[in-house]
Amino acid sequence: MKNRFRLASVAMLLAAPAFAQQPTLKIGAINPFSGPMAQYGAEVTRGFELAADKVNAGTGVLGRKVEIVQGDASTPQQGIQAVELLMNRHKVDFFAGTYTSGISNTASDAAMRFDRVYLETIALAEELTTRGLPNYLRTGPNAETFALSTVDTLRDLVAPALKKQFKDLKVWLEHEDSIYGTGIAQKQKRMLEAFGVKVVGMGAHSARSVDLNDSVLRMKVAAPDVLVETGYVADGNLLLKTMREQGMKPAATVFIGTGDTPETLQAMGSANLEGLLVIAYPRFDVSESFAPGVKGFLNAYRAKYKTDPIQTQSLTSYVGSQILFEAIQTAGSTEPQKVLAAAAKMDKPVGSYVNGFGVKFDKNFQNQRAQFTGSQWQSGKLVTVYPAKAVQPGVSLRPLGRP
Repeated sequence: MKNRFRLASVAMLLAAPAFAQQPTLKIGAINPFSGPMAQYGAEVTRGFELAADKVNAGTGVLGRKVEIVQGDASTPQQGIQAVELLMNRHKVDFFAGTYTSGISNTASDAAMRFDRVYLETIALAEELTTRGLPNYLRTGPNAETFALSTVDTLRDLVAPALKKQFKDLKVWLEHEDSIYGTGIAQKQKRMLEAFGVKVVGMGAHSARSVDLNDSVLRMKVAAPDVLVETGYVADGNLLLKTMREQGMKPAATVFIGTGDTPETLQAMGSANLEGLLVIAYPRFDVSESFAPGVKGFLNAYRAKYKTDPIQTQSLTSYVGSQILFEAIQTAGSTEPQKVLAAAAKMDKPVGSYVNGFGVKFDKNFQNQRAQFTGSQWQSGKLVTVYPAKAVQPGVSLRPLGRP
């Protein structure tokens, strides 16, 4: 009996993952985990956790188990503090984030001082990569991609639906006033005007605004055909409520990067969202031909968290983590110089990952093969309607005018 027990113990040890005897590879996840944006910071981090689960089911990364350690940051200053805390207390191997661009900006700079890679999957401000930090790479899209997606959506979907020529559209650009919203709106204006589209006005507001009546009054005076809004969840919801109260009904309303959460549905109700277009990260209803394996991710999310995702950022951060893990594995190291050198050689076509992304970094380590999709609120659900390859059979664009 003792011999059989001894043999069984040896067999169990041999069957254990090779990384079981190695120190864990720690990722410092920098996101807001408290305050009004906490659930969205948690959603980004869930993507990291699911990516870690996937590699840990095999041999890990560099033969080491991946562990996620959270660093709470709701402001840029807290981003610095979170990096310092995670280094001093947990000795993390690299960092990843981030729900807001301002936090990504300061946290990545702090990570550079500790000679750690900073993976950005969500934050969009273009200057995050043009700074030239030697430890920073972004696997998701940037502000310019949002601006390009705005142009494409207005040209290919909105103008035909309104029976207008693209250049005859009158557009109002509203945005929150951080580097995220401002950067996107400036690019939208430049690109739209290059096509002859008339931008009849621009408005800026704080993401923490409690009153947007003046903003809506200015829009009403300009009488745009299309309102394009770039912001976060709370200010986006407030804008929609204020528009409803003031009876502002542009022929089409397009939200950039927000307007796609259960919180918005709860705040507005399905009838008041009907027809609203949202340009954001690829959703879970995209076709398998566009994003092979997306249903597998959704099933893994539901199994782990016992709920549906509240936003698409978890899928985007999951793919970003996979891209970084591949670069680290190829580099054989977590040293920033070696990891970025390996990343620079990555070349995978669009459609290689479960959200439809490919990977090819430019000289600033911005992924050039990451894209957004367009969706529309239809009968209380968001449905992908753009581009055509991402649309499920039987789905079509509904009227854009909101109640």
